[in-house]
Amino acid sequence: MAVAILERLLFFLFASSSPQPSPLSAATPNPLSPSGSNPESRTSELVSEADLKFLVKNLDEIDESESWEAVIDKRNNLLHYNAKCCKPKNAPVKYLSVTVFENCTPELLRDFYMDNNYRKQWDKTVVEHEQLQLDRSNGTEIGRTIKKFPLLTPREYILAWRLWEGNDKTYYCFIKECEHPSAPLQRKCVRVRYFRSGWRIRKVPGRDACEIKMYHQEDAGLNVEMAKLAFARGIWSYVCKMHAALCKYPSSSQPGSDPATALSLVQKTTDNFKGTPENPTAPAATLGMSMMGSRKRKLERRQSGKVVANGLLLVGGVICLSRGNCSLGAKVAMGYLLTKLGKHNARQSIGES
Repeated sequence: MAVAILERLLFFLFASSSPQPSPLSAATPNPLSPSGSNPESRTSELVSEADLKFLVKNLDEIDESESWEAVIDKRNNLLHYNAKCCKPKNAPVKYLSVTVFENCTPELLRDFYMDNNYRKQWDKTVVEHEQLQLDRSNGTEIGRTIKKFPLLTPREYILAWRLWEGNDKTYYCFIKECEHPSAPLQRKCVRVRYFRSGWRIRKVPGRDACEIKMYHQEDAGLNVEMAKLAFARGIWSYVCKMHAALCKYPSSSQPGSDPATALSLVQKTTDNFKGTPENPTAPAATLGMSMMGSRKRKLERRQSGKVVANGLLLVGGVICLSRGNCSLGAKVAMGYLLTKLGKHNARQSIGES
């Protein structure tokens, strides 16, 4: 009974507590809207060299005003995953992650990440994917993807992406939201209006391994704290599942057996493009935390320890239930409740002092 109540609460928090749309939540101006012009001639305006520079800037973390928070750092013999996040002002949460795959080449990892048909086989959140358009002049591809998560209305993504190859077999991909006349709004889905994501794949020097460093930022209409907690709890399992799919990646899915895509039209970076000279051998170093921000957060956690302890006493009965066969939704809901309770009691303590 308690588990059912918590799952209902989880659904309510996801569906009803979404933040108000930020100024960045508006979709990219749509050059493909049916306004009399030929959409085939305007696809090149969607993803540009400026977007590539924007991606590299975010991967390099050159904005010293941002305060980053560690999310997860896990590894096994074949895989190492490290992620952190920050909350820019008036914008969705920004994530940076580095994944190192042993016994892997940049070309294999690139092909795996770009193979949307194969993704539907191993990523069960992807229920639909279709190519809408491909600009053969510069390799920009547009696609529609439907993702389904437990207890949530399906999310619909209309995205444009483009792939570049830099020096020493380093690959970049940038993805952003757009609109397309072949994909009108549907009542059965929630259209994701803000999406910025991209990655860089390159070989780890001196090892039979390669890394992918990813930047991701989207507003899918979810409660921010709940989404962060769900990410922290579920991402390692997802990455391990992705690695298993990579190990089984069939040669039949390699480029050449499928219709033309952005991968088959990969672009070379321009002569004036400057990649990142950083050493990719250690993800922990690549994703080093901001020292001042980290110390501040540690102090805040110590000060709020007693508050969280009081919260544990209040929901102790529910925690005992969770040690049985409890769903992930109930566990996430409990974590969210504790977070909210801690913040509420902390504000009361400050007011009393």
